Amino acid sequence: MIKTDLEFMTRALQLAEHGRFTTDPNPRVGCVLVKNGHIIGEGFHEKAGLAHAEINALKSAIEDTNGATAYVTLEPCSHHGKTPPCCDALIFAGIKRLVVAMTDPNPLVAGRGLERCKVAGIEVICNVLREDAEKLNRGFISRMTKNRPFIRSKMAMSLDGRTALANGESKWITSPEARADVQCFRAKSSAILTGIETVLADNPSLNARVGFHVEQPIRVVLDSTLKMPLNSNMANLDGRTLILTCSSDSQKYATLKNVGFEIYVLPELNGRLDLNAVMSFLAQHEINNVFVEAGATLNGALLEAELVDEWLIYIAPCILGDKGRGVFALPELQSMTEKKAFKWLDVRHIGQDLRLTLANCQ
Repeated sequence: MIKTDLEFMTRALQLAEHGRFTTDPNPRVGCVLVKNGHIIGEGFHEKAGLAHAEINALKSAIEDTNGATAYVTLEPCSHHGKTPPCCDALIFAGIKRLVVAMTDPNPLVAGRGLERCKVAGIEVICNVLREDAEKLNRGFISRMTKNRPFIRSKMAMSLDGRTALANGESKWITSPEARADVQCFRAKSSAILTGIETVLADNPSLNARVGFHVEQPIRVVLDSTLKMPLNSNMANLDGRTLILTCSSDSQKYATLKNVGFEIYVLPELNGRLDLNAVMSFLAQHEINNVFVEAGATLNGALLEAELVDEWLIYIAPCILGDKGRGVFALPELQSMTEKKAFKWLDVRHIGQDLRLTLANCQ
């Protein structure tokens, strides 16, 4: 690897970021073509079904690509999907050196694209800025390797750890800037997930309200006994709303389906939906990133099941008192050895609030 490899791969990663709101279920990928030390073409994957980053870069090339180096943030595909193999296009274009940030995490195809390029005589360099590339596609990697999406849960609370007053009022604990920040996280997600109790209390829309084009996330409601109101806000929105249940009530099932909801029956565990089965189901439906906006009961269950990869907690400089509602509903702990430990990933100001990013301690 040479110094300029880092510079050009950094540019490829910047290009890949352009697809962060639109590529699902595909990964976000960028490509830069370099010849004689200068960029001669670049591109990124814009949307599933459209050309991949390598093809867009080749199409944009301002001079002959024969003998050029290609910088790609993910191993070029080697199979026929909705588009032809990108490794074949690079070989045909005369690329002589291929620099890749990471291999494809799909165990069925990982390494095959690189091997095909090597057989064709292309010099292959791998793992350049790999950690940056992995961060860009954490959801896709999780779905490929763990059979579940990357799961991020968001909460907003007061300084004394309360998410609402005792009567349920919660608008608004945090600042307009924090709420706008949440909308951006929604927009980057494949699905927004909540529990039926949150729907009954707040009647949320669960859509991304941002000032730019975005593929709206799928709405997912966990509703074990099918209590979803027919006149909820989600019933009147474009896009998909999935209701996941373990109820066998066929009449409720049919009624909800008639107003546009998609109903799926999943396994239960102790009278409620099995959360591991829920996440496997979402992965099977090609959902990469799940953004959870729920109450204490569901967040407590997710914490107990160790299913959340990242906790996003907004803390407002206010006090709601000890009668307010808490963040996690958990069984009473009997000793400090049972406490739930986290590790800090990031802390920053958003408006007048703090945004904490944490992960479970393994």
